[in-house]
Amino acid sequence: MKASEIREKTQLELQSELNELKSELFKLRFQLATNQLENPMKLKDVKKSIARVKTIMRERELKGIAK
Repeated sequence: MKASEIREKTQLELQSELNELKSELFKLRFQLATNQLENPMKLKDVKKSIARVKTIMRERELKGIAK
């Protein structure tokens, strides 16, 4: 997911997206531990998406914008 797509979402949508990504990361880590993970790069992508969402949420918090 691109930063421009994330910026279009509301704060509540960002929070739900963050929860979904964290859940997906948990599942991927579990698959990695049990040697069932087919694409290890998926872990990296999910971590980057989490970081993007958190960054934009923090930017809005600092600006005082609660779309």
